Amino acid sequence: MERGREDASLTLRGLQNRSHEKIKLRKRKSTLYLSTQEKNARRRGDLLGKNIHLVLFTIALRTLNCFLVQTSFVPDEYWQSLEVAHHMVFNYGYLTWEWTERLRSYTYPLIFASIYKILHLLGKDSVQLLIWIPRLAQALLSAVADMRLYSLTKQLENQEVARWVFFCQLCSWFTWYCCTRTLTNTMETVLTIIALFYYPLEGSKSMNSVKYSSLVALAFIIRPTAVIPWTPLLFRHFCQEPRKLDLILHNFLPVGFATLSLSLMIDRIFFGQWTLVQFNFLKFNVLQNLGTFYGSHPWHWYFSQGFPVILGTHLPFFIHGCYLAPKRHRILLVTVLWTLLVYSMLSHKEFRFIYPVLPFCMVFCGYSLTHLKTWKKPALSFLFLSNLFLALYTGLVHQRGTLDVMSHIQKVCYNNPNKSSASIFIMMPCHSTPYYSHVHCPLPMRFLQCPPDLTGKSQYVDEADVFYLNPLNWLHREFHDDASLPTHLITFSILAEEISAFLISSNYNRTAVFFHTHLPEGRIGSHVYVYERKLKGKFNTKMNSELSEIN
Repeated sequence: MERGREDASLTLRGLQNRSHEKIKLRKRKSTLYLSTQEKNARRRGDLLGKNIHLVLFTIALRTLNCFLVQTSFVPDEYWQSLEVAHHMVFNYGYLTWEWTERLRSYTYPLIFASIYKILHLLGKDSVQLLIWIPRLAQALLSAVADMRLYSLTKQLENQEVARWVFFCQLCSWFTWYCCTRTLTNTMETVLTIIALFYYPLEGSKSMNSVKYSSLVALAFIIRPTAVIPWTPLLFRHFCQEPRKLDLILHNFLPVGFATLSLSLMIDRIFFGQWTLVQFNFLKFNVLQNLGTFYGSHPWHWYFSQGFPVILGTHLPFFIHGCYLAPKRHRILLVTVLWTLLVYSMLSHKEFRFIYPVLPFCMVFCGYSLTHLKTWKKPALSFLFLSNLFLALYTGLVHQRGTLDVMSHIQKVCYNNPNKSSASIFIMMPCHSTPYYSHVHCPLPMRFLQCPPDLTGKSQYVDEADVFYLNPLNWLHREFHDDASLPTHLITFSILAEEISAFLISSNYNRTAVFFHTHLPEGRIGSHVYVYERKLKGKFNTKMNSELSEIN
């Protein structure tokens, strides 16, 4: 019996030893007993993401992105943000007709005005900092949005899918082209991605109705069209919410009231009267459809050109991913299609209008790459190289002359001992260049005006169109004597030959040439020319009077 007991104890001891060798117990620690340092570290992880190296890489990439985009896209990049901010802080500049008609909110320019004011108080308001600091701020916000998209996909699916969605987002040439620009569309996109992180999607662990609705409301304040992509998402949330009355009374209404009140107060301060700019914006662009003044396209343009162009070489992967993605993500596809359909009903169309739904498409592209097996490496190489070429070309080559010429105007101002003796006239399609935000000097400048007809005239033609009907006659009629001539003329190369007689008779010599684009675009030439004339008398009184009106 004793022998049997000894054998049994030895056998049990051996099993215990083997179990200790093979099984490693996981230690768990309750969050109740976490130290303050550990809690702070966890909060930082929630804010920046679990992989700090990935966060730093994203920030570094978007910073590089910022400095590798040296071209112009659309006038709103400057005229609806930086020019307004410059006027708010330094009390000189030019506000376009949208601001006199109160169609835009000061909420978005106030962000950059705050940056300008800080630089001014520190005595660091150099023109280069005024140009680049706002863009770096926008780049940082875009990096935060990229990380939120990665974190959301990781919650909804797994790390592999999240990795390829993140890759597609960083590879997108149109995102690279737009995400560091000071466009309201860029801020709308950033707020949309971050809001989606808190939206109650199936499988999301970060859902927060107050946070996401606040971000959506802020996006609406900045750009009222933000309501378009969020309409199906908000409707879905309302339908699936069991406590619908609580959602409206304790969430949507308080958030909407707070953000709208903030917008009303900001615009009351700067407009000098109570104004609901969001209603004015929707009335002008949707109800009255006056945006057609700036061009119109056929109804199918977004499907046949706009959407395929901004997706680029991601398009086949997007289509493939739509078939593979689970049904719970169908709401994202519905949002994309809904946005394209609604914008297709408006006559005036632009690529940037549908930019906010581009990150939604990257989710489906990521699914496609995840399920590729044999052709994954060639597909990745194709995506990376094709988008790299487009990103570098559009960021460094296409349409850069109108920005480069501003550095020449800076020299005209800062290198001229007698600043009042210089004046600039920009003979380009209106708003082709930035203005005082890229010169930061009260130099008399003028450009061709092109406000839409707000009076209902049947035969209305703006100043720019009158000019292009017969540029030579217009110049001789406008500048009838030497005293009225500006010292510098800026124009595209395509116009130079047509007005050569005026340039010769007025003693203008070409002093600078800036490359712009190879693509034929009507009134836009491949180069920007700068012509200079020596003054022979009193400075242009018309320019002086216009500058006094600006101030």
